Amino acid sequence: MKFSVFQVSRKGGREKNEDRMGYCYTRESGLFLLADGMGGHPEGEVAAQLALQTISALYQKEARPVVKDVAEFLSVSLMAAHHQIIRYASEKGMLDTPRTTLVAAIVQGTHATWVHCGDSRLYVVRAGELLTRTRDHSYLEQQNAGVIRMDRINRNILFTCLGSPTKPVFDVTGPVQLQEGDKILLCSDGLWGSLEDKDIVRELSAKPVAEAVPDLVEAALRSGGEHSDNVTVIALEWETPDTFESTRGISTDSISDGVFASTIQAGVLDTLVDDLDDAAIERSIAEINEAIRRSAAKKA
Repeated sequence: MKFSVFQVSRKGGREKNEDRMGYCYTRESGLFLLADGMGGHPEGEVAAQLALQTISALYQKEARPVVKDVAEFLSVSLMAAHHQIIRYASEKGMLDTPRTTLVAAIVQGTHATWVHCGDSRLYVVRAGELLTRTRDHSYLEQQNAGVIRMDRINRNILFTCLGSPTKPVFDVTGPVQLQEGDKILLCSDGLWGSLEDKDIVRELSAKPVAEAVPDLVEAALRSGGEHSDNVTVIALEWETPDTFESTRGISTDSISDGVFASTIQAGVLDTLVDDLDDAAIERSIAEINEAIRRSAAKKA
């Protein structure tokens, strides 16, 4: 498995940056994650970081070296992250819960599958064209898609996220067959809120991800001005050829079984890592395995 990857997060005109991103991989599988802690609620950065840590911990347990049922894994691990955020707020005695959006993709074999909740997006670009992108869980996007009609509401408001008192609404997409040179971009709303989709696609198509990502982020910050949102992006190019000139190229072919690489750090949650104990992880893995068994039974 070969891919080139680049990630960057820049603070805009906000008091702090509550975005988090990272990726993990084994010899035959890769997980790419991005979360945007929500303002208006406490400790959004904690919610975002905890979502990444929870899902990457479950992935490390499950990807041996591949995840058996990717769609089920993404669904169950997203819910596990949601419950960890609720648990954190309960143990801290918080009157309001930290909240975050999430987009996560797993690439393995020749396919990509992703899950998203909220308005952090995923774009797939192929041969200079937008193949697909996620649809935000906002009233505006759902109305444009013809799903709902809302005339007397702020249409940009999200109606779901991780950490809210209600069960998160999320969508799983895939598996999507990948082709040589396909590019997958995950981003916070700080990027797409300042740049049009056509601009994102054009820039991503014209350059290697190591050049396109920082240029896109810089353009979004300029467009947003002094009140710009934080901008966070992680992008990869799939199965890049050996002649591809990028210092960010990764080949997993030489990785041994059981080896797991990750850019996701504990950060502000150093004291919380131990709380994500083996029992909690095993419970979530058991839920994933049970979901896989149910799915296999239905197919039979």
